[in-house]
Amino acid sequence: MSTQSDYSLTPVAALLLTAGTAREAGAAGMEGNGDKVTGGGVSAALTPNAAQRGAGATPADAASEPDVVATGTGPDAAPANPRSNAAPTPLPPIRQSGFVYCVSGVVNTFNPQMASSGVTVNTLSAQLYDWLLAVDPYTYRLIPELAQRWEVLDNGATYRFHLRKNIAFQHTAWFTPTRTLNADDVVFSFARMFDVHHPWHAVNGGDYPYFDSLQFPQTVQSVKRIDNDTVEFRLESPDTSFLWHLATHYAPVLPAEYADRLTASGHQEQLDRLPVGTGPFMLNEYHSGQFIRLTRHENYWRGKPRMAQVVIDLSSGGIWRLSRLLTGECDVLAYPAASQLSILRDDPRLRLTLRPGMNIAYLAFNTRKPPLNDVRLRHAIALAINNPRLMQSIYYGIAETAASLLPRASWAYDNDARVTEYNPAKARAILRELGKPSLRLNLLVPTASQSYNPSPLKTAELIQAQVGIRLTIIPVEGRFQEARLTAVNHDMTLSGWSTDSNDPDSFFRPLLSCAAIGSQTNYARWCDPAFDALLHRALPVLPLASSLRLQAYRYGIRGLVLSPFGNASFAGVYRDERQEQTP
Repeated sequence: MSTQSDYSLTPVAALLLTAGTAREAGAAGMEGNGDKVTGGGVSAALTPNAAQRGAGATPADAASEPDVVATGTGPDAAPANPRSNAAPTPLPPIRQSGFVYCVSGVVNTFNPQMASSGVTVNTLSAQLYDWLLAVDPYTYRLIPELAQRWEVLDNGATYRFHLRKNIAFQHTAWFTPTRTLNADDVVFSFARMFDVHHPWHAVNGGDYPYFDSLQFPQTVQSVKRIDNDTVEFRLESPDTSFLWHLATHYAPVLPAEYADRLTASGHQEQLDRLPVGTGPFMLNEYHSGQFIRLTRHENYWRGKPRMAQVVIDLSSGGIWRLSRLLTGECDVLAYPAASQLSILRDDPRLRLTLRPGMNIAYLAFNTRKPPLNDVRLRHAIALAINNPRLMQSIYYGIAETAASLLPRASWAYDNDARVTEYNPAKARAILRELGKPSLRLNLLVPTASQSYNPSPLKTAELIQAQVGIRLTIIPVEGRFQEARLTAVNHDMTLSGWSTDSNDPDSFFRPLLSCAAIGSQTNYARWCDPAFDALLHRALPVLPLASSLRLQAYRYGIRGLVLSPFGNASFAGVYRDERQEQTP
């Protein structure tokens, strides 16, 4: 789908989600800056029903189909909803009733609990779901969300949450709720992740990358219902960062009633593929690699969203990103290239939002593989990288050179931290001293633009030209990158991390803890129980940059607030055509 009018060709398409592996999805060309879903062959590749109809299917074919969950065949086929046999009410054109949000990516799950980055976490989570707590985008303070208040007991080892009343779940083609949110939903949502013996824990793989990397299954003692509106978490020991983690987009509250129905029907896998939440929008239509249509949740607890629908265009990558915004095919462009900043600023039809970001781009050394298990060699490579040149050539002034894994926006940022000096002569001397003057190494590099690194391949080429060793760049995409890193054959990789939390723990543990190796977020494979004290001296990763969050949008789009964590709710967004015509 290449133009706005194309989104209206399929008023309401059927949804079919078939079992498949992420590798199969990648082989079909659907990878990119996608969500990571771990867990062997049970990872779900979300597939449009057009693929089942055959290559000859046309938009007209799709338009004639009812809004149902297609039945398909086999044990993984989704059951049809008998209430959905009537023809759906067509949606008005997107230009009249919504807006188009363009972002490059692929969706492998609709449940952010099972993702570690990408569209599901950064874009979809804030639309489909809510959390117990949230982070104010202006003050960075914790604020009530589904929990109207909370108590900290036992010196931070027990947390009790008092829920709001009359929070409605979404009414979708695949689920009709009979009650509002209560304590059972919170207990189910978190017990599934934290209790390895929970009957739902292993469904769709049993991997929850963010919380696994934080070792929450080992640190959360219990999650229990006190009464219909009260839930209590007991931890093994006090943890002041616990509340911050519950406020991230990785911690949505899911309906326990929906899970019970799927258990009864034998289709548990659908929970993460056909989403139901309490958020401002709900899933209406999905075409893999093309677009996602969300429609308004009429009973949203904060009030009815201003727009009837939102189309999330997933195909807006490469050189067409800017042109589609300029022609009006995109109303909002997420993560525009830093090199396009001057064009965006000079166009009176566009607005820009630029905010400090809670993210870090870094070079990860495989600390378990010789010769990079020698900190002196890692230090030599760090000395050979010209960070100011990277800032100029890659980020065009919209990033800060990183002196630590924590970005400057974090309250725990150390103002005395210093960027590793650029000293190529010293680097060459260390290599000669180590007997490695003609060292050969490989560097795995993701091909897709990231929020923390707009051009990974160009970054790799600059590093290759600087370090004074024979560096082979290996471009990798999505799942293939994950497979390579899991095989532990790489020497180095370019990577990064962004978080929804202002707590430093959301950087250190997911990137450098022993548990994070198993959850596949610790690419350096650094593991030391005392790493807090040893981090600076050990140099398991080399921080490169902390990128500012940039978002461009048409002049008539109003009410879009960009969080420093890179996400925004679309509930308050509206279109002012007068402003768009006369900027």
